[in-house]
Amino acid sequence: MTKVLQFGEGNFLRTFVDHYFDTLNEEGGEFSVHIVKPISFGSLENFRKQNNRYHIVLRGMDGAEAVEKVREIKVVAEAIDPFADMAAYEKLAVDPELKIIVSNTTEAGICFHAEDKMDGFAEITYPAKLTKLLYKRFEAGLGGLYLLPVELIDNNADALCDCVNRYIDLWKLPAAFKAFNEKENIYCNTLVDRIVSGHPKTPEDRAHLNALTGDEDLLVSVGEPFGLWAIEDKGNIRDYIKEGFHGIDVVLTKNITHYKKQKVRVLNGSHTNLVAAGIVEGAVTVYDCMKSEKLRAFVEGTLDSEIIPFVSDDTAGVRAFADSVLSRFENPYLNHLLVSISLNSISKWRARCLPSFEDYFAKHGVIAPNMTKGFSYLMYLYKSVRAEGERFIANLKSGAVEVKDDLPYLTFFANGGSVKDFMANAEIFGRDLTAIPGFLAAVTENLTLLEEGKSLL
Repeated sequence: MTKVLQFGEGNFLRTFVDHYFDTLNEEGGEFSVHIVKPISFGSLENFRKQNNRYHIVLRGMDGAEAVEKVREIKVVAEAIDPFADMAAYEKLAVDPELKIIVSNTTEAGICFHAEDKMDGFAEITYPAKLTKLLYKRFEAGLGGLYLLPVELIDNNADALCDCVNRYIDLWKLPAAFKAFNEKENIYCNTLVDRIVSGHPKTPEDRAHLNALTGDEDLLVSVGEPFGLWAIEDKGNIRDYIKEGFHGIDVVLTKNITHYKKQKVRVLNGSHTNLVAAGIVEGAVTVYDCMKSEKLRAFVEGTLDSEIIPFVSDDTAGVRAFADSVLSRFENPYLNHLLVSISLNSISKWRARCLPSFEDYFAKHGVIAPNMTKGFSYLMYLYKSVRAEGERFIANLKSGAVEVKDDLPYLTFFANGGSVKDFMANAEIFGRDLTAIPGFLAAVTENLTLLEEGKSLL
């Protein structure tokens, strides 16, 4: 049996990674996925109620025909809450059959905090938790693991490895363990691509899916049929990961840079640049945006002028990928909510949009107009938040929207912090955005227009 530790119980991992390993089992493999909740927030009660089984529904178009494919996922062996059951978590950590760790802790999850203590857990970062887990395996005399992070940052596995090494140094752990981490643990950069809208939001949709699955499924998740997982070919990863189509298309490659850059900039970048604009303009789903003349033009214009030219020299190939992305955005069956995509928008904008923005400026000597508008809508959304208990609500003309992001960002704006000061914070964006000629002035002017109830589109 090959055991996979999965840091994260969210819809994406269950509709993508678990679909893959479940398919491998159907093809004769022997895999089991062991879900670990990476943060204290949330409950695993639905996993217990359903004996760790659930359905995914892949919705899309086959020509002019709507297709819904239902699959029961049986590969999950257990769902562990380490905050309530540390013993189960530590048992898994030193299991000789554990070979792979997959994680999805969002772009903000792979980070280093010098304040983290080795005797902590709930309050420390995912890389800090991982360092402790790997150290337990080292002390137990066990071999290394394959680390497959799917967080959408450049060189995600390299960044994760760097964080682990920094914690080893911070906590003054043995040099032999650092050597073990660098030689025995294999960190493989990855790229994932599947749009997942998650759990059905309306009573009608839930009733429809219950009819498809045969009973009420509290964990059912909806995604598109398309799926791609590009994984860096390192070590003996081919002993565990099979290439080809297995529920999703899997590619093992020595050079993952192109896959990563194209997907993050074209699909994720256009998503992130759109989301706040769509919310403020009154759209609810990505499909709504694609049916809006001005929002669709905004997406297409951003792709044509501010993203596609800066992905690679193969402009025709990138254009073809962008066209497929627009078709996927038009999938009416996903019901992909903009508020769902908006989670952690600040770190997403830095990872997904800022590189294209900077490339545009480097070539043209002026700020990218559509990305500036997208960022202005984002700042307007965050500038509108007010604390209501533990939630942060933006009361917009189009309606009230809950905004979810790192607490310091939301608190900053809820307490009246200025957009100028936020943009100037290099810790947030990796640089002082107000130092980019013309950017702050344009954002300030756009915010005035939005506050007057006008559209930027």
